[in-house]
This record gives sequence, C-alpha cells and structure tokens, in this order.
Amino acid sequence: MVVAVTALRILVFLYARISEDPLDQRRGVGRQVKDLRHWATEEIGGEIVGEWVENDRSAHSGEARPEYDNMMAAALAAAQQPGVRVIVGAYHPSRLWRQRVERAQAIEDLRQAKAFVAFESGGYFNMTKASDRSQLANLGESDTAESEVKSERVARAALERAEEGIANGAVAYGWRRRYSHDDAGRVIDFEDHKHPEQAAIVREIVTRLLSGDTLFAITRDLNERGVPSPGAGQKRKRRALGQAADGSLWSDTSVKKIALRRANVAVRTHQGVEYPAKWPALISDEQHLRLVALFAGRGEQLTRPGQRMHLLSWGEVCTCGPCGGPISVSLRGNAKRGVRRPTYVCSMKGCVGRNEEALDRHVEAIAVEVLSDPEAADIFKGDQSGVLAALERAEALRIRQAEAADDFADGLITREQLRRITRRLSGEIEEAQAEARRLQPIDLSALDGLIGPQARERWPELTLQRKRRALEALKFRVRIHPSSRRGPGFDHTTIDVGWHGRELPEWRACAPTHPDYREEMLSGVRATP
Repeated sequence: MVVAVTALRILVFLYARISEDPLDQRRGVGRQVKDLRHWATEEIGGEIVGEWVENDRSAHSGEARPEYDNMMAAALAAAQQPGVRVIVGAYHPSRLWRQRVERAQAIEDLRQAKAFVAFESGGYFNMTKASDRSQLANLGESDTAESEVKSERVARAALERAEEGIANGAVAYGWRRRYSHDDAGRVIDFEDHKHPEQAAIVREIVTRLLSGDTLFAITRDLNERGVPSPGAGQKRKRRALGQAADGSLWSDTSVKKIALRRANVAVRTHQGVEYPAKWPALISDEQHLRLVALFAGRGEQLTRPGQRMHLLSWGEVCTCGPCGGPISVSLRGNAKRGVRRPTYVCSMKGCVGRNEEALDRHVEAIAVEVLSDPEAADIFKGDQSGVLAALERAEALRIRQAEAADDFADGLITREQLRRITRRLSGEIEEAQAEARRLQPIDLSALDGLIGPQARERWPELTLQRKRRALEALKFRVRIHPSSRRGPGFDHTTIDVGWHGRELPEWRACAPTHPDYREEMLSGVRATP
C-alpha cells in the first residue's frame, strides 16, 4: 500500500526595520526588503506570506511598533494551521528585538506555536528546541548590551551639552544657527543667534497674550497673515487633523508652547534641571513669569476660557450694586413691539439691568480719560520687585511639587505623603499667586501703546478682548445700582465707577465731558500709591 505524503508548506513572514531615518528616505528598509525577498525564495525556498516594514522607529526606546505586533499576530495565527512551517525572518536579530523583556516574550510565544526564526545575516533557530532558544537569547543579549552602552554614551553627551548651555538637536524657532568649520570643511562648532522674523513673532505672541488676546485669536491671525508655523516644511510621520500638508499652519497648542518655552529667556532644560543657555533671550524674565502665572490661573478654572463676547460680563470688573453678584448679558425689552436689546443684568437675582451699548460707551470713555494723562506711564509703573518675588516663589513651589511626584515614582515616599505634600504646596502656590496679584500695581503689558494722548485714537481700534484686559489691568470696578426713573435714555447717575482701588468723586457717574472731570480724575491718578 502506498501512503500519500503531504508536502510541507514553508511560510515566511518578513520584517524590516531602521531606527533612524528623519528625512523618511526609506533607503535602509528598502535594501533590507530586497535582500530578504531573495533570501526567503532562493535560500529558504519558502512562500513569502507578507512583509512588515517600520522606518525611523526604535526597538530600544519602548515606542510602539504596530507593524511588528501585526507580524507576530499573523505568524502565530498561521502556525495553528496543519501542514505548515512558520518562519519569522529578519535581516539581523537586532532588527527584531532590542529589549530583553520583549525578546523573551516573543521566544516563548514562538515556542508554543512551534515556529522558527531565521536571519539573512546568518542563523536558523527552531523554537521547540531549548538549545536554539538559548542561543537566540544569548545572541540578542549582545544587541541589548550594545544599545544600552550607546544610550549611556548619548545621555552623557547630552548632559555635557546641557551643562555648557548648548542647544540639543535642530535650531529652535526664533533663532538661526551659524556653523564654524575647520580647514577641511568639517563642522567644529556652532552658535545660535536671533532670527529677525521668527524672533519678532515670538515677541508678538507673548505681548499679545499678556495684553489680553486669546490663543484662538492669535492663532487665527497668524494663519490669516500666512506666517509659517515652527513645523513648516518639516517632514513628519503624521500630521494633526486639519494641518496643512507642509505643516505651515499654527494651532492653539503650538502658540502656547512657543510662548511658555524656558528657552525664550535663555534657559536650557535637561531632564527637569535648568542651565544658563548660550543663545540670546527673546523676552524678559518678567514677561515669562507673568505668562506662567497667567496660564496657571487659567488652569485653575473649571471651564476653558473662550473668546469674550461682552466687555463687562462676569468677573470682578462689573458687579450688581445691591447684591454684589456677577453681571451677565441677556436680551431684554418689549417683545410685542419687537424691541429686544442686549442688556447687562444681575445673574444672581436680577436686581439691576442696563443697556449694554450705553454702559460700554460710558465705561470706555472713563478709561480713555484715565489713560490719556501724558504722565501716566511714570504714574502706573510702580515697583515690580515684590510681584516678581511672589511669582518666582510660586514657580519654585511648582518645581517642588514635580520633584515630590518624581520621588513617589521612584518609591522614596508613599502615596499619602505625596498627597499631603501636594495639598500643602498647592495652598502655598495659591497664596503666592494671590500676593502677586495684590502687589501688581498696573499690568503695563496690557496697556501697551495706550498710555498717553494716543489713547483716544488707539482705543477704538482695540479688540474686545484687549479692551477687557486693559480694564482688568487698571483694576476697574463698575457697580450698577437700580434706577428710579422710567423711560428712554441712559441713567449714568446710578453707575459707580472706580479703578485701582479708588472711587471717583461725588460726580463720578457723570459723563467724561464734565468740566471738572479731567482735573479731578488725574489728581486721583497721581494720588494712587
């Protein structure tokens, strides 16, 4: 009797990988795939089931390798079929694995699947045999050791560059790089200098944020003007949703990152430690500290701040006279006659209500008078030393919070200790920020270009957000009291207006055209401590 013998199918699963290819040229993986195809068909004599390729992706850093995961899943599934021999093929063991844990898990999975591992550079391993598994593990250990030694060497060089204040990697947005060469044309050193156009954009972003503009407004304006973003022209593995193909568009996130970089004040950061940088600063330390405090305050809010639609609604600028509640805007008027206008109303009890347009016009006229004093710049300046000290204390406390989190991650403190530390430091941070707000005489960045006679011309050109920021900087306080009279017209006698902790005189609610207004107002300005 003749027994039929079923031919064994040899299924080869090819995997190629290159760790670094920042320009995405794919030449390295292309050569690997070409050699692997010839090797699998001519030397192994197998049937290529598929090719899984990952370019510019490390196997040592721990980043995700989706193509490797897909290849392993397909190979393990195919190994369950009868009459097949599954071979996982790669150019070299280091192309498959660099980490001990990942390699050990793969060897165990392939053992249970009764699969094989082979390499074009040499080596054929049967995962069902203990000796082959041991050889493969030992072979891979040398790859892991090589990666670890290289990683230590790179880390030491990175620390040395940080200590010397030298930039790491490509030149950052806002600067341009000038190289020094030896006689043979080799690069021996470099210096980063201010980039005229990019540095101006960084300063514009910072100034506008401190002046009250929102991230949304700044982002939209930069894109409408066609200003290239920091990532313009750079090749990326993937782009954010809505980003242009060339990466030229700004986003809220990129604007915020550019504004808050410690590099802007010539500080080099390495693993949480700061070093003086060799490149020139783009903004002042004071501006950076105030930006940090600004975004820290936004982070404490329960809702994300949006684009302001009304000048005096919510916040401390305008409140209800009878109950002290916040002011919101709603449509009020005679619905039957079709006359319903935006009106400032008490959001707590509905105690008061005023026509939005009329009240805005009244408050803005007073603000212009305050700002128009030719000597206002010297009057408003005040002493910033106390403010900066409070902001620096708040920043130091945040660093201590981060260090406590690191200590918990390293097992040096318990979870309960971390909670107590966080609770205490959070309270101290809030106190430091409150002290900074209390000591801040006038936020001059919010009044940029507005102080002096030009205030009358500049004010109408401001956005609603900048007007509100200017009122907050001047610490305007508007209180709306009930009106006893009925009928049309704006009753300015029921509006109390004060600023910088001072009330206006008895006729404070009169229109700014009052003959004594300017003299009395400016005397109040000069009396401000």
